[in-house]
Amino acid sequence: MKVLLSGNEAIARGAWEAGVGVAAAYPGTPSTEILETLATLPEVRAQWSPNEKVALEVAYGAAVAGSRALAAMKHVGLNVAADPLLSAAYTGVNGGLVVVTADDPGMHSSQNEQDNRHYARMAKIPCVEPSDSQEAKDFTALAFDLSEEFDTPVLLRTTTRISHSKSLVEVGERTARFLKEYAKEPSKYVIIPAHARVRHSVVEARLLDLADYAERTPLNRVEWRDKRIGVIASGISYQYVREVLPEASVLKLGLTFPLPAGLIASFAAQVETVWVVEELEPFIEDQVKAMGIRCRGKDALPREGEFNPDTLRRAILDTGAPPAGPAPGSPALPVRPPVLCPGCPHRGVFYALKQLNLTVTGDIGCYTLGVMPPLEAMDTCLCMGASISAAIGMVKANSDLIGHTVAVIGDSTFLHSGMTGLLDAVYNKAPIPVLILDNRTTAMTGHQDHPGTGRTLQGEPAAALDYLALAKALGVKRVSVVDPLNLEQLKARLREDLAAGEPAVIVARRPCALLSRKPAAPLAVDPAACRMCRSCLRIGCPAISAAGGTVAIDPGLCNGCGLCAGVCKFNAIGKAGEASA
Repeated sequence: MKVLLSGNEAIARGAWEAGVGVAAAYPGTPSTEILETLATLPEVRAQWSPNEKVALEVAYGAAVAGSRALAAMKHVGLNVAADPLLSAAYTGVNGGLVVVTADDPGMHSSQNEQDNRHYARMAKIPCVEPSDSQEAKDFTALAFDLSEEFDTPVLLRTTTRISHSKSLVEVGERTARFLKEYAKEPSKYVIIPAHARVRHSVVEARLLDLADYAERTPLNRVEWRDKRIGVIASGISYQYVREVLPEASVLKLGLTFPLPAGLIASFAAQVETVWVVEELEPFIEDQVKAMGIRCRGKDALPREGEFNPDTLRRAILDTGAPPAGPAPGSPALPVRPPVLCPGCPHRGVFYALKQLNLTVTGDIGCYTLGVMPPLEAMDTCLCMGASISAAIGMVKANSDLIGHTVAVIGDSTFLHSGMTGLLDAVYNKAPIPVLILDNRTTAMTGHQDHPGTGRTLQGEPAAALDYLALAKALGVKRVSVVDPLNLEQLKARLREDLAAGEPAVIVARRPCALLSRKPAAPLAVDPAACRMCRSCLRIGCPAISAAGGTVAIDPGLCNGCGLCAGVCKFNAIGKAGEASA
């Protein structure tokens, strides 16, 4: 039976058909739907973990115990999970262990464009790359076999285009899998130096075996056509090559580490010109050149952003094709920058921070949009959990920033990697308030639950973290809860904690506006009372606009949060017919 699946759904299906028993992840675009799909399939213990490191360690433990296990994350998540990944490469596994990394060329929802194929080379583990949804399913199942055959974690690399594009997939039934026998083997799994030295030799020998496997695996194949141009490609780039160069010979690599040196040399010897087509880094190209093979690639193709067919046409065919754009005669579409949703509780926080003219270290989440006009109330944003640590460093380095610096972090991000930063603030006596924006969900990636929501991935009741109790347990003495839409309450609390000269935690608690199924009645502007002071426009709500000499609120967008009414000094905003009462 064939069904239409995204790459992420196909990975989940492939893992299920291969008999996966345990799956763990932290949600992150473009990988999120893998676990959401697995959670709907029977016989799989699927869970959200607080961060990617924990997710991989859970999956590793399951694999050592004899189950097939999967951990999924976006590319920057593998940075967090790199510690267990590189050590698991030494210990090996028992049941199959597949680690999915979803890279994001073009940075559609990410802070960098790193190419995680380098992790496979650094860890000396196999890396497989599907080029469509069918391969995403098939390669996932094969990756489990590969993991067990070679006693190693396997990196399954996708990109945003593969993760989210849909194509037809031939699906099958679940393979009955039983736990492999678990036996105590400290010399293998307890990675102390004496054991690790022995295991390193195992890793090097395994890499030689994997290189031999790369020469014969059906994951790598040659498609002979016109031999004037020979293209080496993998992943989504293969699809672009087939569209733009339908007559070219292609060496399609499904296993991109280790590379099949013999197969590549044989292919290159039989074509006139070799091109290596790959997004981001010249990962394959550099290795091909190191083999002594002349090839073209990044001298003509960009190493930034996503490819598309026109990219290849301009580079390889030298057509001078213009960048993709509107059809001739059609109007150019206006730029549509991302904004916080109408009624978003984060809006009040950043409006208040801007009014107080504070230095704000920010973090990863919807609230990162606090940097955008007209709020413009964020100074730094580095990576998950860095807001608190960065604020500590700023006040330690520059005493002028003491009493003027605030760290802002979301609830899910705080649980991911903010708790250790807060502990550091207490231990090293950093005089900073930490604002935890508790909107009761992991909103940016699609409203997933986390340890603070009281529900598991399957929606089952679970213990909900008490942020105030946790902060107190870490040694914070000044803790409080505020409504982020109550601007005066929020600003008063910030002023007090900034003046206190010690660590403080303020939990700004209000659910994400998209969680409410019954929003309040929309507000309206009384034109007679409006003085066009434009204060309401400065909160950056997309429901509010100015036209015709007055301000208007779109009732189809407004959810009645009341923030605009709170900033209006002339009582011109309220419920329809009541604005100036």
